Amino acid sequence: MTKHYVIVGGGVAAVHAAKAIRDQDAESEITILGEENQLPYNRIKLTKGLFTDLHSEKVLIKKEKWYRDNRISVKTSTRVCSIHLDRQMVVTEEGQRVSYHKLLLCMGAKNRALSLEGAGLNNVHTLRDMNDADRLKDNLQAGSNVAVIGGGVQGIETAWALYEAGYQVTVIEASHRLMGRQLDEKSSQLLKDRLEQAGVKVILQAGVASITGTEFVTGITLDDQSHFSCEHVVYSIGIVPKTELLSGSNIQVRQGIIVNEYMQTNDLHVYAAGDVAEISGHVEGLWGGAMEQGRIAGSNMVANLTAYRRTVPVTLFNAFGVSLFSIGDVDERYCDTVVSGEENGAYTRIFVKDNTMIGAISWQGAAASLVYKTAVEQGILLTGIDVIGSSLVEIMSELQTRLN
Repeated sequence: MTKHYVIVGGGVAAVHAAKAIRDQDAESEITILGEENQLPYNRIKLTKGLFTDLHSEKVLIKKEKWYRDNRISVKTSTRVCSIHLDRQMVVTEEGQRVSYHKLLLCMGAKNRALSLEGAGLNNVHTLRDMNDADRLKDNLQAGSNVAVIGGGVQGIETAWALYEAGYQVTVIEASHRLMGRQLDEKSSQLLKDRLEQAGVKVILQAGVASITGTEFVTGITLDDQSHFSCEHVVYSIGIVPKTELLSGSNIQVRQGIIVNEYMQTNDLHVYAAGDVAEISGHVEGLWGGAMEQGRIAGSNMVANLTAYRRTVPVTLFNAFGVSLFSIGDVDERYCDTVVSGEENGAYTRIFVKDNTMIGAISWQGAAASLVYKTAVEQGILLTGIDVIGSSLVEIMSELQTRLN
């Protein structure tokens, strides 16, 4: 009997899993069941390219021909509503029963919802799927004033897209700095300066008390009771893994679906990958991690026992005339040493622990990121380098030599 690999979810993890399965198994059936009405696409484009044609083939992870050539069936607009582990079967909302030999769950995540007065008003938006992006663009009017709640990467990229399209933008961040997970104090301040120079208002250390209006948004009231007017709100305040499908099942769920290093759940026939998966107590929520987890899960569903190694977080940021990267662990509280300086005329800071570079922030731009990423990934030792007494240029020059 032909094996049937079923993948629930239509994101990047699903595509890379399907490819890994087909690379090792040329005969079995592979089916991807996705809720959205289009082929799997690059969600990063929803903020990075908000005002481009998001419905063109350019945003697709793989074009239709690739699925056809690899005999991978993609069923769009298909929502799985239940899983029957004892019968190795999923059931769709339309009542279709789909049996599986191995099942991969990669439903992804949803954006964390706002829980405050006015969150249900018209023109309160979030950006998680194509429909969200279409709805926002359809509702915007020339000269609209837009408040972006959340100063993380997605929030700042959204602010940039809106600013470039000619809208008035205010960014509100509860923390004391922008992109706090990716940047140090100095870089965050430099970024804030760039936004403000462009005419974007930035409000830090501010909680939102309520969104005002009767039917449509008219403004925002902050925790200190200050108020400003706006016609739209776009929020980006984190993600929540979509685990509702497993409610009442025996699959272990905590924050996400708990998997081992092989991306396998506590059911031998069921795997999970991407934003819905929790490994070693952690949900990564990263594009690169989702790709690799999907690949590992697909490989292990067929035959191999390949362990997943957490990918080095990489953020490549290009907005407001800024081109920077943040790689690895950039929290100095967990480092032994940090070294700051200018590399190629741009502010750069490296983070060292146990005589190894574990992270880096630099305004040199994406092209310069490879040497830092490689050094962090390979754990190149700094033995023999006077980290404290050497300049950043000297340290990186020696590292470059060791990598060659």
